[in-house]
Amino acid sequence: MEVSTKSNFNGELALKAKKKENSLLNRIRQNKVAYFSLWFLLVTHIVVFLGPLVWTINPDELQEVGGLASWSLQHPFGTDDLGRDVFARMLHGGRITLLVGLAAMLFALFIGTVVGACAGFFGKLAESILMRITEAMMAIPNFFFVLVALTVLGTSPFMVILVIALSGWMEIARVVYGETLKWKEYEFVEAANASGATSIRILSKYIIPQIVPSIIVSGTLTIAGAILTESAISYLGLGIQPPTSTWGNMLQNSQQYIWTSPILGILPGAAITIVVLAYNFLGDGLRDALDPKFVKK
Repeated sequence: MEVSTKSNFNGELALKAKKKENSLLNRIRQNKVAYFSLWFLLVTHIVVFLGPLVWTINPDELQEVGGLASWSLQHPFGTDDLGRDVFARMLHGGRITLLVGLAAMLFALFIGTVVGACAGFFGKLAESILMRITEAMMAIPNFFFVLVALTVLGTSPFMVILVIALSGWMEIARVVYGETLKWKEYEFVEAANASGATSIRILSKYIIPQIVPSIIVSGTLTIAGAILTESAISYLGLGIQPPTSTWGNMLQNSQQYIWTSPILGILPGAAITIVVLAYNFLGDGLRDALDPKFVKK
């Protein structure tokens, strides 16, 4: 009896150890670049969103030291051409840039998931219409579409988010479409269909949950593209308009001072580059970690 109890106890420990080893975080940890990117993004988002609660200088307030002042304890990154604190503007600008990227990603995921799932599940006419629309949108250069749309519709924050989302849902739709075609042939889906479950219930309860890993990976890559797009259109003057700061319009404002005060351009440019790279590395790591054929290296 004692031997059996001990054997069961050891079996439970082994099962817990195996589950721990196979957990998502442990799989990501094996990809050093993705794991570092995950922690870097967590720290960056905490600093950007909570930093203004500690660093309370108004990003639009003119400082007594004047314009283009060098760094000091009061102004760690100095001031811009108008005398505004650069560190405060980096925090507030980063908050806007990341929020736009996150919101655009969520919109794009919603549109792409609905279009791809409906096309894959219903087939026939729905598939023909929805996938032809997807292919037509993919034929339009994304950045050209964004520029034209914002020129016509305006540059309010909501329009910026909506237009970026409308330019980035197509790849998600294709991924979800392919996954839906695969999963709808499984026996548990056919059983649910035979039991009289509605199409919405089958999609939401049986198919979409199976596609979540692919959606998560697409989301990390989409938010990287959204941040890059927002920064690019803000640099061209079609994004979030001043005095609201974003990393993109900070980069635009700094271009004429690139030789006299290069820090004004280096900071937002480096922030955009590193955050976008981190999201891409994290997306690659998640793709490997969520792969059912994942093997420990």
